[in-house]
Amino acid sequence: MSELRWHPLLEEWVTVAPWRQDRTYHPSAEHCPLCPTRPGQPETEIPEPDYHIVVFENRFPSYTGEQGRCEVVCYTPDHDSSLGEQSVDHIRDLIEVWRDRTNELSRLPNVKYVFVFENRGEEIGVTLSHPHGQIYAYPFLPPVLQRELAAESRHMRKTGRCLYCDVIDGEKDGVRTVLRDERWIAFVPPFARWPYEVHLAPTNHRGGLIDLDEEDDVSFAACLKGLLQKYDRLFEKPLPYVMAMHQRPPGRGGRHHHFHIEFYPPNRTLDKLKYLAGSELGAGAFVLDARAEDTAAELRAL
Repeated sequence: MSELRWHPLLEEWVTVAPWRQDRTYHPSAEHCPLCPTRPGQPETEIPEPDYHIVVFENRFPSYTGEQGRCEVVCYTPDHDSSLGEQSVDHIRDLIEVWRDRTNELSRLPNVKYVFVFENRGEEIGVTLSHPHGQIYAYPFLPPVLQRELAAESRHMRKTGRCLYCDVIDGEKDGVRTVLRDERWIAFVPPFARWPYEVHLAPTNHRGGLIDLDEEDDVSFAACLKGLLQKYDRLFEKPLPYVMAMHQRPPGRGGRHHHFHIEFYPPNRTLDKLKYLAGSELGAGAFVLDARAEDTAAELRAL
């Protein structure tokens, strides 16, 4: 099992999982463990010649046993594709998979939070290029979500309103909006910490994947696809990013939380990356050399 070590200065958990040093590292396409098993070839993680969407337990998990769960979600059997290249119907099916796994993992003993995410691109540290995401079922509430939930609770006590609903209300003039429809909005928040950071959120209050209805799902799928296609047109190449879903935790906590997805691309230009250095890593204070209004206009025009 992994080892949880308490950081007394920051009051948060650090997970130690040394076996992850041996995880598969940049295999060639013909040896990709996330591709379907080809006739006459060694068996991959998916022992079938084709698939639609597949979920399985990570062979090199950060959390095991009673601590939690780490799962891999393969979006497509096409090794050279991406999430943004899938059809809206396919992404709609993927949303249903994310919801189903969230429900199942939330029921596990000791699971305090279910986190759906995708790391894309070598710049992010991805070691398998096949289109896939991950789901972590944590044995604790992660620090970022803990801080969000606390801020939301304080705002609700003070104003009687949802904090993130107020954030969305601040986007009515559209200067930071990347795309939107009648149910979802993608925008660069005024407090963005990455040059091309975007938040994607339902305009009506929803706590998480389990609270979305059928029309929400269709709109979510279309807006997610539209945003990812804009990202890939930005520099005319596949843009690396982290996609992080912030949904309310299992149980009765987080009732004021507003579901949203945060995207953090590391690029600040075509060939320059934003690195987290002294101020960000040492002091936790982000310094950004881009205006949200400018990057939003750039993405919106694509």
